Parts: sequence; structure tokens; C-alpha cells
Amino acid sequence: MEKFQAIKRASILGMLGNLFLLLIKGIVGFLTNSQSMIADAFNSAGDIFSSIMTFIGNRIASRPRDQDHHLGHGKAEYIYSMFISIAMAILAIEVFKSSMTSLFFGNHYVFSIWLVFVCIITIFVKLFLYLYTHKLSQKYKNLLLEANAKDHRNDCVITFFNLVACLLSLGGVMVIDSLVGMLIGLWIFLSAFKIFLESYHVLMDKAMDEATEKQVLELVKSHQEVLRVNHFNATPVGYRYQISFTIFVDGNLSTFKSHEIANHLEKEIAQKIPEIYLTVIHVNPQKVETKSKD
Repeated sequence: MEKFQAIKRASILGMLGNLFLLLIKGIVGFLTNSQSMIADAFNSAGDIFSSIMTFIGNRIASRPRDQDHHLGHGKAEYIYSMFISIAMAILAIEVFKSSMTSLFFGNHYVFSIWLVFVCIITIFVKLFLYLYTHKLSQKYKNLLLEANAKDHRNDCVITFFNLVACLLSLGGVMVIDSLVGMLIGLWIFLSAFKIFLESYHVLMDKAMDEATEKQVLELVKSHQEVLRVNHFNATPVGYRYQISFTIFVDGNLSTFKSHEIANHLEKEIAQKIPEIYLTVIHVNPQKVETKSKD
């Protein structure tokens, strides 16, 4: 499928880009003993892990439904997004601890022009990856891609502060380097928590958002044959939903005609609302008073 091929390309591109950044950040960071650059290198290592998890999660989620998984494998996206968030949180704690130790016990920081070059290169690479991945996440409504896009965006901001810390060190302001390292740790942790929460809600079958539910109900109620709607339920299936509800129609209609209304609605919802994976409509008759002729 086009969607899964696009996610595959994005994850491979992310892995290659982050591997390149990990190498240059790690080498320059350890040579200069810059805590913010070392933290940034660890962040790139976490990004590589995220890209690998995206690749694996996408591969599993792309499998069609089978005898054991009647609704497909879409929730694999959220399971692997949760793995990404946990790994990011662990990394964030280690980065924060390392930078805080450097702040209180001193840091033998050595300025190098290479630090400036690495920051500039990182910002350009991450900006490209963010724009590319964000566009795909918007197109396919995919949490794995959205998590990666946010991570690329965060890296742009983090590296900008890294660049500021690097330039301030020229004026002898060394404390900013450790503070930026701590900031990176906090930023990674907050991003991890948000991804974890989004994945958790889907895996716990959280109901769909009110806007999408309202869109479905307005479409259904726009048909005059539908007298009433109730028992609306929604279950997440990957990045989309399976919905079911009951419609009440004129009890004087034939069984064939009333079910034809339901079938038409199911097809219309599938065509007009891409967030819906499957619609199941129950039909109940309702007594309608008819005016007697004099």
C-alpha cells in the first residue's frame, strides 16, 4: 500500500540522517567535552531507535487482517510508539543527570568552531526531515510518523539552544552549556510522555474525538429517512475507527428498503470520512403516525 511504503521510506531516511548526525555530534562532543553536544548526540541515538521502531511497527501494521486478527494489525503502530516513548524517557533521565552533574561539579569545556558547524548542519538536516515527515503524517494520519515528526522538530529547537550555548562560551559563559543539556533532557522527557499518553489512550480503546463523531452523526441525520440515532460506539483500529450505531426508520417500510438505507449510509461514511475503518449499522423500526383521510 502507498501509505506503508511512504512510512517505510520516512523511517529509513530518518535512520540514515540520524546515524550521520550521531557520528558527527558524538565525535565533536567528546573531543570538546560539551555536555549539550553530548546530550544532543544521545538524542540522535534515541532518534535512530525511534526510526527502527517506526520501521518495525509499520511493517507489522501493514499486514492485512487474518484469521486471528479480524480487524488487522493497525494497533502495532501504537505498541511501537509506546516503545519509542519509554526509550526516550530513559534517555532523557540519563541526559539530565549527566548535565546536572556537570553543572555542579564543573565542566572542562573546550570551544571549537566544529561545534558551530555541527549545530548548523543538524538544524538543516532535522528541518528537512521534519517537513518531509510532518507532511506524510498529515496525509496518512499516522501516530508513528507524527511522533517522528515532532522529534525532528524538537531537535531543531534543541540544537538552536545548543548553538547559543556554544557561542556564549566564547565570552566565558560556560554554565549555559550544562543548562542546555538539562533542557534537552527535560524536552525529550516531555515529548516521550505525550507520545506515551497518545498510544495508551488508543490501546485502551479511547472513544473517538467529538469532532469526528459529530461529523458522522450530522451525515446520518441529514437523511430524512433516519428518524433517530442511538447506541453510538467507536473502537480504535490503528489510526482509524470501527463504529456501530442504531438507526430508527419508519416501521411501515419493507425490510429490504430499511436495510438499503443502512447499506447506503455505510458506503457514504466510508467515502466521506477517512477516519472510519468500518461502519456497522443496526436498523430498528419505529411506529409512525399516519394521518387518516376524511
